[in-house]
Amino acid sequence: MVCEKNPSVRVLVLITTDKLAKKAADIFDNAHIPIQYGAIAEGTASSEILDMLGLGSTEKRLFISMLPKMVADNMLRKLHNELGMNNVNSGIAFTIAMTGANNLLLRLITKISENEEGEAEIENIGKGDDVEMEEKKSVLIAAVMNRGFSSDVMIAAREAGARGGTVVHARQLINEETAGFWGVNINEEKEILLIISDIENKVNIMKAISDRFGMQSEAKGNVISLPIDCVMGL
Repeated sequence: MVCEKNPSVRVLVLITTDKLAKKAADIFDNAHIPIQYGAIAEGTASSEILDMLGLGSTEKRLFISMLPKMVADNMLRKLHNELGMNNVNSGIAFTIAMTGANNLLLRLITKISENEEGEAEIENIGKGDDVEMEEKKSVLIAAVMNRGFSSDVMIAAREAGARGGTVVHARQLINEETAGFWGVNINEEKEILLIISDIENKVNIMKAISDRFGMQSEAKGNVISLPIDCVMGL
């Protein structure tokens, strides 16, 4: 596991199976940690691979929560243990350093980290667990494209070294003047492909996506990367 010292606030992202989604939500609830965002997503494994592994569906659940670093690190361990992230097709959880937030969100995060006596409310979560967080430098690659292209983009990413990804359906919000300038439709349906990659493969994967599915293509794709703080489940 790789952990940066600053800042102290983390975005915790959990991607897990539909089967484990209720258990994951209960883990957050029992720890009194709010899930700020949730979404239905899809894995990128082909039907042939699913059949070979005896798995039924690629449907996933994505949970996002903003937490103090100490709480986020402990939650990673707890999610790893209780969701059995050593097992195939159980999920992946990771944190990203957050460099800014509005005052309301920062107050919420502060309340999570302190109880009424000013002590850490979730200090003991994960204590006694012997989980070793891997020393691995990873990045989150996020490719945003028109709907219907994520499978082809994932093929290009795999050829460049990616192992797998998760697709989230979204909608582009843009005003009429800007839409005319860029030649796009207002409220255009989009897909967001999320890929966890070793930092060594980052440039190759991003270049493979951009070269074939960039803004000049029919996919109208954009791709960015974010450094991952800590990761469980790879």
